[in-house]
Amino acid sequence: MVRGMSVLDTFRLDGKRALVTGGAKGLGRVIAGALAEAGADVAVVSRTASESERAALEIAAQTGRRTCYSVADVTKSDEVSAMIEQVQGDLGPIDILVNNAGINTRGLTQDLSEEDFDAVVAVNLKAPFLCSRLLGPQMCERGWGRVINLGSILSVVAIAGRAPYCSAKAGVANLTRVLALEWAQQGVTVNAICPGPFGTDMNKPLLEDPEKYRSFVSKIPMGRWGELNEIAGSAVFLASDAASFVTGSMLYVDGGWTAQ
Repeated sequence: MVRGMSVLDTFRLDGKRALVTGGAKGLGRVIAGALAEAGADVAVVSRTASESERAALEIAAQTGRRTCYSVADVTKSDEVSAMIEQVQGDLGPIDILVNNAGINTRGLTQDLSEEDFDAVVAVNLKAPFLCSRLLGPQMCERGWGRVINLGSILSVVAIAGRAPYCSAKAGVANLTRVLALEWAQQGVTVNAICPGPFGTDMNKPLLEDPEKYRSFVSKIPMGRWGELNEIAGSAVFLASDAASFVTGSMLYVDGGWTAQ
């Protein structure tokens, strides 16, 4: 705990500025809103201008924090550079980076194309690398920063038909550890949130298939899928001074799946 602060105060993010990729909907939208509720100014980034703008305006109206939005394909280094320049021009230096953007393509390995594999790895693994390598060193120069990557239970367990996603999310886990080691003495922590099944747009094919839904629930000791709001606390914790001695960690928010 930071000296002179109450334990609840250490969770506050007043004066901080956060950037959330894939922040217009799903878990990213919840995380962006939660960081703003805790006091941070927030930049929402996605590939769709209308969705990003709507999310940013909603968050500003709900929390009273400054927000902005940007449109970028975070798998492309030139677009990442331009996006970061724009966001920091709008809000100021970014203190908290949440690498949330993600996609999934399901299918047996022999039925997947090279393009399928490359696309999933690019969004889920390459994009966090591109964003972190630009913002992390800037945080180090200022002596404080938080990088939060979105891993998955599939960072450590496998499911048939998920070769690209499992490969990418396993990579996210070790990217998190490497960056944590590189920046540990410069005031920057790097951690990953690893969700289990949540009711996001990405998981609609599973939610709408009763058999697949039941199969997933049978693996969750708590007997249900996660509610979107249940990701918020973990994000605020890892972004805050409450987690000042936590780095290189994977925080599983999965109803007990990986405890088995």
